[in-house]
Amino acid sequence: MKVKVLNRNEEEFTRERAQDLKKVHRNYEPTLHQFQRAHEYTRALNAAKLQKVFAKPFIAALTHSDGITCLARNPRILNSLLAGSADGDIRIWDIPVQRTLRRLKGHTGAVKGISFAPDGETCVSCSTDCSVRLWKVPFAPLEPGPVEADEAAVFEFQGRNAFRAIDHHWRQSLFATAGAAVEVWSHERSEPVNTFSWGADSVLSVKFNPAESDVFASTGGDRSIALYDLRSARPIRKLVMQTRTNAVAWNPMEAFNFTAASEDCNLYTYDMRKLQSAACVHKDFVSAVMDLDYSPIGREFVAGGYDRSVRIFNFNAGHSREVYHTKRMQRVFCVRFSGDGSYVFSGSDDMNVRVWKADASEQLGVTLPREKHKAAYNKALINRYKHMPEVKRIVRHRHVPVAIHKASKMRRIVQDSDKRKLQRRIQHSAPGSIAVKPERKKKIVAELE
Repeated sequence: MKVKVLNRNEEEFTRERAQDLKKVHRNYEPTLHQFQRAHEYTRALNAAKLQKVFAKPFIAALTHSDGITCLARNPRILNSLLAGSADGDIRIWDIPVQRTLRRLKGHTGAVKGISFAPDGETCVSCSTDCSVRLWKVPFAPLEPGPVEADEAAVFEFQGRNAFRAIDHHWRQSLFATAGAAVEVWSHERSEPVNTFSWGADSVLSVKFNPAESDVFASTGGDRSIALYDLRSARPIRKLVMQTRTNAVAWNPMEAFNFTAASEDCNLYTYDMRKLQSAACVHKDFVSAVMDLDYSPIGREFVAGGYDRSVRIFNFNAGHSREVYHTKRMQRVFCVRFSGDGSYVFSGSDDMNVRVWKADASEQLGVTLPREKHKAAYNKALINRYKHMPEVKRIVRHRHVPVAIHKASKMRRIVQDSDKRKLQRRIQHSAPGSIAVKPERKKKIVAELE
């Protein structure tokens, strides 16, 4: 009987000198290739470079006659966007055609907040003229051409003080306003149904939870974030921070999580069950963060800052994946995601609503199946080799304005100096005498119930 035995001579595989070539046996399987990894790496590198070449995020600018103060997207229709400005003008935009459908006339002061009702056919707006107005929202006609026309409010609610923000309930005909206190209104009544107050002399923003619709949050001038429940007659919990919070947004897919935009250039994501520590700290802005909004799938959010930039973050990432800016764009006061998560809207002080792509290098228009396959293949290659130094450097690199670059450089110098100072204090102090607070707890002052 003939038996085949594996026999390997050690001398054939041992190099006599370090300069000798190492013997590597090739697998002659026709489906495999000895340079497959090298070829894939080269393709990933080229895909990362092409992604930068084709990154053209800006699409259009929709012009107003004064600075944009608030935005709202229609929950039922993708092409409808509401924009309010500082001169009291509210416009309904048909985004694909870039035309104004209606101009909602009535406010005499700056419009501070707009929100759609869940049916998408009505909306509410609040202003510094102490009034809240209810409007009918028309659908875009099929025929092209301008259809700009003025329209009056259906109903008017009068308040005692100026309003700063408004948000509509996700299921009922209720909405909440922020001003001297948090007030809950009904479409059928001219007076507030409920009023919540907890120490803050002025409330800056209010936002309903889309997943648990009876829960909502507000931010106050006393540097607080307060949580409320319509089913109870009093606020649930209050979180006091070192700096003021300008806006708050709930994650639509995670009912307990919300993100707050702070004056200290950072955003903080919290779990409302555990407010002792932030779940994530989102950095990169060099000035106050003014507004933020989650995408419909809840995996990322967009934020606009006083440093004249718009940034897109992954929901659990500490740094932004995209930064958008133009030479003419001024301080960004409001941002929104589109209903399908493909576009981003920003309203700034230079009287323009800008439309951006959520994915900067995405190809617009109709794509062939082979083009879709190629784009998906390139994205998978970049994801596979994202840890390689060259691919990582190309993917992470962003061009930013000189002012932002200098300010971020100065912030890094200051932060490194503070870190060195703390390390030296710990070295020259008794063990355990200096308590070091982690970054996620550093900005929290107190939690009240």
